Amino acid sequence: MDFILIIIDYIVHIDSHLGEIFLTYGKLSYLIIFGVIFAETGFVFTPFLPGDSLLFASGAFAALSFIDIYTFLPIIWLAAVLGDNTNYWIGYIFGKKIIDRSKISFINNKHMEKTKMFYKRHGGKTIFLARFVPIIRTFAPFVAGIGKMYYPKFLFFSVFGGFVWVFGFTLLGYFFGNLDFVKENFSLVILAIVVISLFPAVYEYLKEKYFEK
Repeated sequence: MDFILIIIDYIVHIDSHLGEIFLTYGKLSYLIIFGVIFAETGFVFTPFLPGDSLLFASGAFAALSFIDIYTFLPIIWLAAVLGDNTNYWIGYIFGKKIIDRSKISFINNKHMEKTKMFYKRHGGKTIFLARFVPIIRTFAPFVAGIGKMYYPKFLFFSVFGGFVWVFGFTLLGYFFGNLDFVKENFSLVILAIVVISLFPAVYEYLKEKYFEK
């Protein structure tokens, strides 16, 4: 049991073990990070995996030549897109069964109809903005699938959002991750990034609730 807990802790905090991973596994480390990003965006039961912090830390190590930034970026972008789309199709294919068999009161056909209308009106913005909000980015594509969001539209914002998310956080780490202040206050910097990333979603919520009729 202790061994399992150690493995879980290692995976959840993989961003703090990156140096060891890069030195031990070399090019295989790309595959390891690919798997984490794919799972974090692709399965509703793994929202606890690191995303923003993993990308930022990877960028910082890339600046120190542990990995090749030009190889890393397209590989991880692909992981983010594939994860998002896997999650969408899980919701699309199995969503109805989940609704029909669920005993949870807020999962029913009435609410799914509202979900469909919401994604029809705001789907693009939701999929894009969800990329920058931990946990939400894990559930948004699944709900989009359940709500039968128009797939070409979902795919466009999934690809575009994945690009901005992966390239944005990784390059932030690449250019700023090795500054003395950042290295000494890494946890606070990551927390600040997460908080700032919530601003667009909060703005959209407040605009929808209080300023749009």
